Amino acid sequence: MRLPYVENPPTNLSSDEEAIVERVKARRGAKGLIPLDLTLLHSPKVANGWNALLGAVRTETSLTVDILEIAICRVMLVAGAWHEWNNHVPKLLAADDFTEEKLAVVKKPLLNAQGALSDRQWAALLYAEHMSRAVTVPDNIFKQLGDAGFNAKDIVELTTVVATYNMVGRFFVALDVAESNEKTPEFL
Repeated sequence: MRLPYVENPPTNLSSDEEAIVERVKARRGAKGLIPLDLTLLHSPKVANGWNALLGAVRTETSLTVDILEIAICRVMLVAGAWHEWNNHVPKLLAADDFTEEKLAVVKKPLLNAQGALSDRQWAALLYAEHMSRAVTVPDNIFKQLGDAGFNAKDIVELTTVVATYNMVGRFFVALDVAESNEKTPEFL
């Protein structure tokens, strides 16, 4: 970790900042504050915005679990954000009808074969890959989203998930949150 974590529980907070901590804790539930929160709380107002955005992205989209987690996992793989990769692969494997065979495609460094993924899963994976590596998404990749049944709402939500988790991955790696940069990732 490149910055020390704030104390857990945080101290010397204004009443507004204490309310922010309570909102973060409410979203986390029984887990309580995690290393990410203890880093973000160096700037409580940023932590508040982060908490609201991630809460919406994680729980308020209409994307299926497999699509959501494929996007997140691919972003984390590209970013080398191993803490988040290790947290999200089990969620992906727990999605309905998701298998190790499908995960093998998500993990491939070069996406040149759809393998066992459905057309919808493959389109989401390619979209996350291009958004994460080049930012610009080629027309043929974008077209695959529509061909796979993604509507405008789905595309906005998928784009938001990929963009948000690119932020998450970069934050984790730049500050070495949870001290995972040098660790060998699980599930690879």
